[in-house]
This record gives sequence, structure tokens and C-alpha cells, in this order.
Amino acid sequence: MDFMKMFGRQKSKDVAKDRLKLILINDKGDLPKDVLEKMKNEILLVISKYVEFDSDDVEISLSRMDSEQESSPALVANIPIKHLR
Repeated sequence: MDFMKMFGRQKSKDVAKDRLKLILINDKGDLPKDVLEKMKNEILLVISKYVEFDSDDVEISLSRMDSEQESSPALVANIPIKHLR
């Protein structure tokens, strides 16, 4: 995976695929805080095109979702929306 591609022009499907790879790579461990912060900033940049929100109220974290068969990582976002654009 090429982190530098994330800063250039990419198709949204490729960006989403790279983000999912980051999560899957870190299935056995924690995602480094700097990578999580970069993901958060990119996600908020995209969302800000469609809705208005207060960035101080945003919570994005990586957690574990346990099912009967397996435990997998989950990106959890709480973004209170003020207005649609």
C-alpha cells in the first residue's frame, strides 16, 4: 500500500480500499495514532463537502466488534451534524 497515493488524486473507491487495508492490516494490533489521525482528517474533509458539523464534537476511534465466530476491528465515528449543505 502506498501512503503517498493518499495525498494525490485517486478515485474514491481506491481511497476507501486503502483505508480498509489499513484497518485489516492492524487486525492483530492497534492502529498507530498518527495513521488514525490522518484517516480522521481525510474522512472529515470528505464529509464536510456534504454536511456542516462542529469538529470539536467529532469522535472517531478504532474498536473491536465481537461476534460468535470472530473478533474484528471497526472504525467507529460519532459526527453530530448541524446542517446539510
